[in-house]
Amino acid sequence: MAKKKTDDAEPAASNGGVDSKMLRVPAEVLFAEELEALAKEDKYERPPGWKMSPRAVLTYICGGKAGKLDVTPKYIGHQRLVEIAISTLVTDRSLLLLGEPGTAKSWLSEHLTAAINGDSTKVVQGTAGTTEEQIRYTWNYAMLIAHGPSHNALIKSPIFRAMESGSLARFEEITRCASEVQDALISLLSEKRISVPELETEVPAAKGFSVIATANTRDRGVNDMSAALKRRFNIIVLPTPNSLETEMDIVRKRVRELAANLELKAHLPADEAIEKVVTIFRELRLGQTLDGKNKVKSPSGVLSTAEAISVLANSMALAGNFGSGEVTSHDIAAGLQGSIVKDEEKDRVVWQEYLANVMKKRGAEWRPLFTSCTEHNG
Repeated sequence: MAKKKTDDAEPAASNGGVDSKMLRVPAEVLFAEELEALAKEDKYERPPGWKMSPRAVLTYICGGKAGKLDVTPKYIGHQRLVEIAISTLVTDRSLLLLGEPGTAKSWLSEHLTAAINGDSTKVVQGTAGTTEEQIRYTWNYAMLIAHGPSHNALIKSPIFRAMESGSLARFEEITRCASEVQDALISLLSEKRISVPELETEVPAAKGFSVIATANTRDRGVNDMSAALKRRFNIIVLPTPNSLETEMDIVRKRVRELAANLELKAHLPADEAIEKVVTIFRELRLGQTLDGKNKVKSPSGVLSTAEAISVLANSMALAGNFGSGEVTSHDIAAGLQGSIVKDEEKDRVVWQEYLANVMKKRGAEWRPLFTSCTEHNG
């Protein structure tokens, strides 16, 4: 087992300098000090519309130094993938981040736009209800009826505004949208201009415009992207963390940041607790124990790294509000139950078998968590 770090005994730090009334702080606000320092120290050429050079963006994403300031890594994974993503955005091609749920696609997308433009909020959230108007534009109908079509009556989509300003727009979960909605992007990404027939005008994209889209591999078959649309993107597949230690690093870092932003009144989970949660998730996800000796059944849900982060954050909330402030096995078990047992009939059996055949046999260090999980799943 990993040893508990001394700083894990400290309560979650405050998010000093950030508006405490804001539930979710944009990356450009949360990491404003790092972005400012990187821009100030940046000596390399900046592409049109960029606030810093590609090298500085890479340092912001993967970590490094900006003068005397330590820049924290935002993405823990293959640096080469980040370099390819940044290089894509320098060209006229758009970027598609593809991967399993919880592989930090949206996280990387947000931080890329924050570093490049200082604004990560031009977002289209793809759903079954997303319409073509949300990609292009719509109208203020009160003004339209009163005065007819005009620029003042035009309600521009995030992609429209990104084209005008020569900046990046984000398109989350693109494969959740209907095919005809996806195809509305083809002409925008090909011609780099948006037509407004009602005003008899076209708006060309300024230099620096591009789109970063994300898609889950679990959504394949829902609304597959057409070959024509795929050709407009450079596709990068983000892998799941390749080792227990890497996934623990990601979870530890994100839980610390989340706890600070939400001002959770509890101590950060010990490394032993993080290791147990990540181990359980990896084994159920892979369908076998980490030593490869035993096969296990996988539940119906997606046990991603993001889910592990959520379990531990929820455990902190329980410990801070209804416990002593120290995260216990009882707190963690409650979060595990909700994350793993999504389908009451199938998943409860899978979880019971894992508890009996794997966790129960792991000795005294696992006994408190085993006992608590058994009680919750009873």
